[in-house]
Amino acid sequence: MTTTAPPASGVRHAWADLPAAVRRAVESVLGSPVVETRSQSGGFSPGVAARVRLANGGRAFVKAVSAEVNPGAPDLHRAEARHTAALPPHAPVPRLLGSYDDGTCVALVLEDIEGRQPAVPWDPAELDRVLAAVGALTRLLTPAPIDAPPVARREASMFRGWRTLHAAGGSPRLAPWAARHLGALAELESGWAEPATGDSLVHADLRADNILLAEDRVVFVDWPHAMRAAPWFDLLAMLPCVAAQGGPDPEAVFTAHPLGRGADPEGVTAVLAALTGYFVAHSLRPAPPGLPTLRAFQAAQGAAALDWLRGRLDHRLR
Repeated sequence: MTTTAPPASGVRHAWADLPAAVRRAVESVLGSPVVETRSQSGGFSPGVAARVRLANGGRAFVKAVSAEVNPGAPDLHRAEARHTAALPPHAPVPRLLGSYDDGTCVALVLEDIEGRQPAVPWDPAELDRVLAAVGALTRLLTPAPIDAPPVARREASMFRGWRTLHAAGGSPRLAPWAARHLGALAELESGWAEPATGDSLVHADLRADNILLAEDRVVFVDWPHAMRAAPWFDLLAMLPCVAAQGGPDPEAVFTAHPLGRGADPEGVTAVLAALTGYFVAHSLRPAPPGLPTLRAFQAAQGAAALDWLRGRLDHRLR
């Protein structure tokens, strides 16, 4: 297995880099001073992401971002705080212990999970474990137990990548097959919303760096993008990243999985087209502040998704 995606990483800052007022506020939530920190490299959040040990022996996970580094990051942390606090207590998700928000800097204090991210390239046994956990998570979160936006609204501005590229006359950086069929891809993408609609609460950003393998369970972290969608949405959305990180053929995995077996094939293809267009179109944009590897990561996901989509469409697009 080969890995084409670069590491999922943003610009990390140390605990000591946080303003003193933010550190004091976090320690107030924790109820004890921080005496040791270990910065975590996985994930795109452009700020602090650290496991902390406290003077009283306790542990926690702290993540913090500032609008001065990335203007959009604080709103994502606010959404994550809302969603995480509302999730059922038995969900395999870190508990939110508290938060801090001064309008510019937002910090979340979360339960520190004793676990590790899956190996990349993906190990087949670990992937099987995660795929089973994705199915269990979907069953637990159907019907959606919290108020979250529907996928048709949440992704309306994102899932129009092919249409945006088509209206702009294409791009010389497009893969030849995509450039040749850009009009057909734009038309196919336009029908994504209805089949993607459903009443399952989905994570919508499952990747290896948002998953922790604990001894007795799989834990899903980072929930800012949670929304209501079809029960197979998370499975479909994660598989291009799995493929780009050394995993197996996404078509084989999706159609063999209980969530994928019952999905309407035409609807799946339309949603996959929209997801692919999102990755491809966004990979062509300049890098956002504090996220220097994001576009290359999206390009790798887009290439894997495009291969999957082309396989589903080769009978009708030559």
